[in-house]
Amino acid sequence: MIILGIDPGLRTTGFGVIHKQGAKLRYIASGTIKSGEGDLPARLKVILDGVGEVAATYQPDCSAIEKVFVNVNPQSTLLLGQARGAAICALVSNGLSVAEYSPTQLKQAVVGTGKAAKAQVQDMVARLLALPGLPGSDAADALGVAICHANSHDALALISLAGGTAASPLAGLRMRRGRLVD
Repeated sequence: MIILGIDPGLRTTGFGVIHKQGAKLRYIASGTIKSGEGDLPARLKVILDGVGEVAATYQPDCSAIEKVFVNVNPQSTLLLGQARGAAICALVSNGLSVAEYSPTQLKQAVVGTGKAAKAQVQDMVARLLALPGLPGSDAADALGVAICHANSHDALALISLAGGTAASPLAGLRMRRGRLVD
């Protein structure tokens, strides 16, 4: 399975592509899409086109994107949400399913603690994917989202399958905020 991870940002959107085979993860590509300066619609188009081009180039089977966190500045949160929306539209336009993970879930999956610093995420992504050096912070976050999805995908599939049978101990349960609930 090839997974495309996206770390949305209005100035810089990170992307990371990994291949999962069994429990083994292999790095394929990563980088950033820079929207530059200018008016908002033009910058959103750069993100839309850039994510679309990455998806077309690497032909992933699925995608994952980091959720927007609430910023102190509401205007920044709204702008980030619009950049995220442009990226999601590009993914969906390329026929991809889109999983969403919070920054805490990403850090927990990659580093083992939800309060990890960016440098810790970069270091662990490099270790998990056997990279020769540290990726940039935006690319590392995107690779981290892909790793988070790679590790969560199988478990979520099993839960959804098991939840469908009345005899299952998971019957009637669903996922909410990363936890099983009634």
